[in-house]
This record gives sequence, C-alpha cells and structure tokens, in this order.
Amino acid sequence: MAFYKDERLALFIDGANLYSAARALGLEIDFRKLLKEFQSRGRLIRASYYTAIVEGDDYSPVRPLVDWLAYNGFHVVKKPAREFVDRDGRKRVRGNMDVELTVDMLEAAAWCDHIVLFSGNGDFRHLVAAVKARGVRVSVVSTMEATPPMMSDELRREADTFIELADLGELIARPRRETSDESPAGEDD
Repeated sequence: MAFYKDERLALFIDGANLYSAARALGLEIDFRKLLKEFQSRGRLIRASYYTAIVEGDDYSPVRPLVDWLAYNGFHVVKKPAREFVDRDGRKRVRGNMDVELTVDMLEAAAWCDHIVLFSGNGDFRHLVAAVKARGVRVSVVSTMEATPPMMSDELRREADTFIELADLGELIARPRRETSDESPAGEDD
C-alpha cells in the first residue's frame, strides 16, 4: 500500500461497518493507535468517524466511544438512530450514515490527495469512482478474511488499493488479552 509522506490524507470511518468487520476478525480497534498509524503515513488532515446513536436510551455503548473520539482528534459525525418494530414484533434500530459520509468525502476531494475509507459497503462504489475522477487516490479498508467476507467485490475493484483489516490488526488493534479502561474501542451495529 503506497502512502507518501507529503500527501494530504483524510480518513473516513463508517463506524458500524468497521465495528462489524473488526468483530468478525476478533479485533478490538484502538483508535489512538489507528490515528497514530495514519499520521505516520502522510499529513493527516482529518479523521472523520460516522455513527448513528439511539437517543433516549439510559446507556448507549457507542456514546463513550463517540465522546472519546471527539476529544482525541477525530471529527465525529452522528445522528439519531431510528427505532422501529419489525414484522415479527422485535424492536430494531436503523441509522444509516451513507449520505453524510458521501457528501463529506466528495467535499474532501477538493483538499486532499489520498482518502482512506474504512468500509466494505458496496453502496460506496460510485462515491469512490467520483472521488478518483477528481484526482484523489482512494484506499479502502475492510476484510475478505471474515466468513462471510465484509468487503464488497465491486468496491474493492473500484478502489485504488484494498487494505485487509486483518493485516492492520497488529498496528491498530488492542492486544487480544489486554483489558484497559483507558479509552473505549467498540461500537454496536
């Protein structure tokens, strides 16, 4: 994966998608390590994290993570998740951040050289094509090693570079046996 020290770099993290991919691999992302890793690869201009949060819950496991990220160098984009009852009477939560991530990534194409998208969502294929058409390199981080794979084949083919999340594990994940309350690291779907 080619990164250049002088290139302006931006990270776009689909929070729920990254959480699901990491969980499928048995990884717990350490966002402090993730930020430092990409700061070492280029001039990191912005790291954006996108998530929907269930409003009104007494406790949301995502809220501590979002607060930590906001105070530690991440641009956090969040919106309320929508609750509904499915046909079987089960309570479900839906919160899609695709439009917000898409608009922000298209705008970032005007001021950066390389975008790293943490998502395997095939809906982003056209977004990646549009950003590349503006002269910006796009790397996509997800996993093909999980069963089933979490990476859309169409998105992987459209990206300039595919980065296997499992290969980044040593660099951006917490050691498997470490239990630390220092900073939150996970997110619910």
